[in-house]
Amino acid sequence: MQPAGGGTLPNLHFIPNGVPVRAHGFVLAGLGGTHAPTWYERPASDLHRISPRDDRRRHFVQEEVEACKALSGVDIFLSHEAPRPFPLPRVKDAGKTPINEVLAAMRPRLHVFGHHHRYTVAERQHVTSIGLEKVSDSYLVFNGKTLAHQRLTI
Repeated sequence: MQPAGGGTLPNLHFIPNGVPVRAHGFVLAGLGGTHAPTWYERPASDLHRISPRDDRRRHFVQEEVEACKALSGVDIFLSHEAPRPFPLPRVKDAGKTPINEVLAAMRPRLHVFGHHHRYTVAERQHVTSIGLEKVSDSYLVFNGKTLAHQRLTI
């Protein structure tokens, strides 16, 4: 498949929001983008690029959350946002409830997210949830059978 930005890279798989993709023996699903309450109830078809500085595709909407919640048999769920609670030094909880809703309904074997660039491992809705650091700081190596991981710093 072709990534949203165009072009292709070897072994790169584009994962549309709420659509399962089989890759390397795993079923993956994703929910990319940030949670924007003013956009959340709009249809996904409203998410488009208006200008280089105003790209509404960077948000997810309730329609995409519901599509994720309807999925089953997912091994790895990828999201940009963190589930709740996700405390940060100056923020009581930076996590987003729709991610918890997806985890509770989908029950993937593993959840991985980015956004805050902090390595964390927690259990949310009975699912192991791992927060990633910047790729320039560390990366994870996973056991292909158990999905256990090892964090390697750069």
